[in-house]
Amino acid sequence: MSKHEFQTEVDQLLHLIVHSLYSHPEIFLRELISNASDALDKLKYLTLTEDPYKSLAFEPRIDLELDEDQHKLTVGDTGIGMNDEDLASHLGTIARSGTKNFLSNLSGDAKRDSNLIGQFGVGFYSAFMVADRVDVISRKAGEERAWRWSSDGKSGYDIEPAERATQGTTVILYLNEEGKEYSNSWKLREIVKKYSNHIAFPIYLTADKSEWDEKEKKSVKKRTTEQINSASALWRRPKSELKDEDYKELYKTISGDWEDPGFWFHTRAEGTQEYTTLFFVPSKAPMDLYQANYKPGVKLYVKRVFITDESKDLLPAWLRFLRGIIDSEDLPLNVSREILQKNRILQNIRTASVKKLLSEFKSIATDKPEDYKKFIDEYNRPLKEGLYSDFGNREALLDLVRMKSTKAEGWTSLADAKSRMKEGQKGIYYITGGPEDVLRSSPLLEIYKKKDIEVLILDDEFDELVFGGLDKYQEIELKAVNKSATGEDLKDASEPDKTEDIKPLLEKIKAALGDHVKDVKVSMRLADSPSCIVSDADEPSMKMQQMLRAMGQERDIPQLKPTLEINPDHEIVKKLLGAGDDGLVNDAAWLLFEQALLIEGIPVDSPGAFVQRLNRVLSRAV
Repeated sequence: MSKHEFQTEVDQLLHLIVHSLYSHPEIFLRELISNASDALDKLKYLTLTEDPYKSLAFEPRIDLELDEDQHKLTVGDTGIGMNDEDLASHLGTIARSGTKNFLSNLSGDAKRDSNLIGQFGVGFYSAFMVADRVDVISRKAGEERAWRWSSDGKSGYDIEPAERATQGTTVILYLNEEGKEYSNSWKLREIVKKYSNHIAFPIYLTADKSEWDEKEKKSVKKRTTEQINSASALWRRPKSELKDEDYKELYKTISGDWEDPGFWFHTRAEGTQEYTTLFFVPSKAPMDLYQANYKPGVKLYVKRVFITDESKDLLPAWLRFLRGIIDSEDLPLNVSREILQKNRILQNIRTASVKKLLSEFKSIATDKPEDYKKFIDEYNRPLKEGLYSDFGNREALLDLVRMKSTKAEGWTSLADAKSRMKEGQKGIYYITGGPEDVLRSSPLLEIYKKKDIEVLILDDEFDELVFGGLDKYQEIELKAVNKSATGEDLKDASEPDKTEDIKPLLEKIKAALGDHVKDVKVSMRLADSPSCIVSDADEPSMKMQQMLRAMGQERDIPQLKPTLEINPDHEIVKKLLGAGDDGLVNDAAWLLFEQALLIEGIPVDSPGAFVQRLNRVLSRAV
């Protein structure tokens, strides 16, 4: 026997699971059955595709065995199994990259946190919610020796040789006080029905069953074994045969989610290619949605044989929030998992699936606006990622994304913004560069408010990157209000050009600021504020430059300078025109520039110098 210590993160995880997630302990059975199903899937694939395994006798099944008197529950399978190294690797450490994020993603909401157990691939450890000790006896397919892993979930674990007649894994739970309610065959049936009814392999329950003995004239217990799940590939059945509850059950089985899905789309394609897809949209965005090592949510099957759930090429990355199944009739069973992205059949399925999904999203937006709002609350950002990365579907995505607006409550669409355009308006205007409250108070919006022109509020940090690459929506130009050229749209032919009137002041301000600005100009866009900064059309804004540098891309960004625009009608500017004190003008020039930076959410280079200038100007005013 060899003794081992748990990896540090496992210790933390076990403590959290056992002490924080007791609200929903029944998930332990869902997780153990899911692991057993995965082990069967892997062995089924190998027996069909790889010579060393083709000769194995493969009889897939999952067995639950209950000993009510001893409060012992056993979950066994005939899957691929594990050897001693696998047991140490899979059950003693958190092996999957990113699983540590489980610890930092706990919200304090027990129901939501228990869902994370499945999402982060640590479901086995949920057994310690209901058991004082867990033994795992496993024999790897193709090997003769079996191994026992044993732990109380506190003091590490032991591994020693064991006996098992066939390949597969048996998990033995010695139930604790909290887990004794699961020493009940009716309770186990209910949990399997709730979470695992559509696992593709039969699940059998062996337990004592009370039957009436006519001879003895009393109820007696008999040991019986019965199949307790439907074991059907639900996605292969006609939609007309399925109820909403069937879909919800399957979704919870394949996703590990507690919540019902928001939507689902079930498609059967026939003709030159035959395949079935069933996609679910989770009601809440997956917790790893914005992590680079996110876990793909779509499983690939060929003729009901599981191939992989690790390919990120089955759908575009912006659709990574989907959960579901693709089942192809045309792919070969031994298709290489490494070259899936180059497979023509799969590429065709992917292309057709994306088109179908976009069509379904549009139908929901049109027919069920309240449901679509909930969808947008969770998935607007991935849709905008699609705008940036999926050029072929850009037009459809432009109709699906939503944004805030100066003229509408809540979310609005580009189509709605187009319908509200004023006569003579030269484009659909938008502003990027910070949180919504900062953007709404930006001086760049002042003239648009004065002229009653709508501006879309794009407050995601990457919106400038996304919309900067878009020129038009249905032949209407998309224009950023923080770009210098957009100011030309606002010129009123009846108003005189005031550049010459304040040219001496513009020159003094430019001399004071030196190479901190590209130019100093009279502004066409300001109504109440004295100054603002803008960028050239082909340059990233100051805010975008700041974000890129924070991401470590300093070398890729040239030192671009903004243009400072001055409001000739503002009282401060008028007073500066008549000021004879060059020191005051110099301080005011810097303060006009620095306040324009601050209101855009950009820190000043030298807070100390800024405060000194501010104090000098204040001392003159007091």
